[in-house]
Amino acid sequence: MTGTTTRPTVGSLLRAWRERRGLSQLQLSLDAAVSARHVSFVETGRATPTPAMIERLAVHLDVPLRERNQLLLAAGYAPHYGEHPLDAPALRAVSDAFRTLLDAHLPYPALVLDRWWDVLDRNRATDILLDGCAEHLLEPPVNALRLTLHPQGLAPRIDNLGQWRRHLLSQLRARIDRTDDPRLRELYRELSGYPGAEDGVADAADVVVPMRLRIGAQTLSVFGIAASVLSATDVTIDELHIEAFYPADERTARMLRAGVGG
Repeated sequence: MTGTTTRPTVGSLLRAWRERRGLSQLQLSLDAAVSARHVSFVETGRATPTPAMIERLAVHLDVPLRERNQLLLAAGYAPHYGEHPLDAPALRAVSDAFRTLLDAHLPYPALVLDRWWDVLDRNRATDILLDGCAEHLLEPPVNALRLTLHPQGLAPRIDNLGQWRRHLLSQLRARIDRTDDPRLRELYRELSGYPGAEDGVADAADVVVPMRLRIGAQTLSVFGIAASVLSATDVTIDELHIEAFYPADERTARMLRAGVGG
């Protein structure tokens, strides 16, 4: 006997997103300017929402573009948002902009990361971070979180590993909460099983939590700033961001300038 899998309906998916965001039907209806009765009918399957209604509710539920396409498919509509590879001609302007930002950030490290923290591009300043990492962690696709927290990656050289681990895992948990992505959940299970604890109290003199990484006999101290495209209508672009690292002190700035220039 062959088992069958029941595919989720658009109503059940919308209800799950609403509950994930901690909203009642009434709160969602007020935010989206629709009746609570209609929201209820959509969730229970008594009404089939139009593509425009799905989009309206998805916007107010902060549903990412990938998952908006899934909502449309569940309702029997075609996906609205394209998903091109980063090297596709349609994305050339954006990919060129990312490359310009990577190059302009030299002599400091910067990477282009996707939704799962896989490295899609990086500038040459990142080479200084990778010395001593196991070869298998550097085989594409390189995952930035795995590379950082793996015991054969950067982790043994991070002086404040507990702080940095807590910072990275909290970012990962936040993205899981936003996307409900099973691949991210699996990544969290993997990383949280690595040796180390989420501990460490921030130094009272710090205004950000830096990553303090030993490079030879010296310690490099950097903090990150993330940037993304705010007006994306393509799934690939919507899921990309640049992680740019800046020196947290003048000694680190000198080290990075010497590491690239010398």
